[in-house]
Amino acid sequence: MTQDATITYKPELSPALNRVPENLDHVHLMGICGTGMASLAGILKDKSLHVTGSDQDIYPPMSHLLETLSIDVLKGYGPRNLHPKPDLVVVGNVITRENPEAVELSRLGLPYLSFPQALRHFAMKGKRSLVIAGTHGKTTTSAVVAWILESAGMDPSFMIGGIPQNFQANFKLGAGPHFVIEGDEYDTAFFDKGPKFLHYDPWVALLTSIEFDHADIYRNLEHVIESFRKLIELIPSSGLIIGNGDDPIITTQGVQAKCSVVTYGLTKKCHWRAVDIAYRDGFTRFTILRAEKEYVRLSTPLYGRHNLSNLLSAVVVADFLGVSPALISEAAKNFRGVKRRQEVIGEKRGVLVLDDFAHHPTAVRETVSAVKDKFTDRRLIAVFEPRSNSSRRNVFQAAYASSFNHADIIMIPEPPLKGNIPESEKFSSQRLVEDLGKQDLNAVYFPDTSRLLEAVVREAGEGDVILFMSNGAFDNLPRRLLDRL
Repeated sequence: MTQDATITYKPELSPALNRVPENLDHVHLMGICGTGMASLAGILKDKSLHVTGSDQDIYPPMSHLLETLSIDVLKGYGPRNLHPKPDLVVVGNVITRENPEAVELSRLGLPYLSFPQALRHFAMKGKRSLVIAGTHGKTTTSAVVAWILESAGMDPSFMIGGIPQNFQANFKLGAGPHFVIEGDEYDTAFFDKGPKFLHYDPWVALLTSIEFDHADIYRNLEHVIESFRKLIELIPSSGLIIGNGDDPIITTQGVQAKCSVVTYGLTKKCHWRAVDIAYRDGFTRFTILRAEKEYVRLSTPLYGRHNLSNLLSAVVVADFLGVSPALISEAAKNFRGVKRRQEVIGEKRGVLVLDDFAHHPTAVRETVSAVKDKFTDRRLIAVFEPRSNSSRRNVFQAAYASSFNHADIIMIPEPPLKGNIPESEKFSSQRLVEDLGKQDLNAVYFPDTSRLLEAVVREAGEGDVILFMSNGAFDNLPRRLLDRL
């Protein structure tokens, strides 16, 4: 059953039902294939609960995770999914008031929670929360922090918006006192429009960056800053804020904190900084200074200035928690990255295929630059899908034109799913290609991904690096390309 757009009844869920019932056996998750929701399903399954879920789109990698957990997933939303009645429903933020399953939830009067409420109740109780927040870098930074603590024998719990290669899962319930959580600034649910990270009772907050994003829910940059300001206000005096000192907005907002604030970055004004950066033998090597004195020298498979900044911030967290520089060094060397973050999908006929989650103009720019720096002598073909709720809008139309300067060829398809965006606000891939052409960049537009794939197959040659960037499945193009090669 698919979502019925003709339904006009708008359920107003009762605050009295926003709770966890005492005798709990069956939990149903609406929007279960989201990265966080699928992980929550795993946590609930670990607690010996009967877990079911529903989603409109069921695709890897979360569909594989749910399969391995033997969790029943119902395709499409509808009233029948709530029969037999579950004891508790967790409502993902992809669910609208008009969703037929949400309508039935209201009619039945079943207890319900949002995803962050459920995560806090079932997984974070009694833990000290380490919230990794920011417009960019949350996933990689969260994964590095979790891996350093794991390597140090601290057995952390974590929930991450991607799959760290070291763990092969994006959630874990450890026996240690800390919970590493990727703090998303996106809204919580249709009945709670505040950001998710306000639910996580932060003790330490790591702020990687603050930029305008999520144009579908935030009015402007000031609206985004307001949410981060609320997060900062939650940190107790015994806690810590670790802020990117190279980000002027973070340094401005940090002064309002009740707790201590330390900064990290690549410039001299930061308390912690990275210097002497060099690439050698497949590793990035650099020195970390604390208060301008050498703290540790690191080697890491990560590359790109943005990733070094992410790793540096994780080192600051680890130091605050008492991890020794020697253990940090060993963990950094063995960190294997995160799936869909500059992930190597494979290499055939001398063509290297990478997959990345980049979608914001800044993330696209930093990713393209990092890959070109890493593979200096190879031709870089950047394939970008403007798929996120912001990138399908023209709010970043001009900004994307400066994101591809280091690519040799740029390929951009028509954005998917534009039907719900007013015509005056829609992003234009054709216009972006025209703007890139005015800069003498080799950019090509494609009306669909099928023709795009055929063009990549024809163009790819020995020595090329093909970088796919999208925050969605991108029609599985990276792996389809490898098959064709």
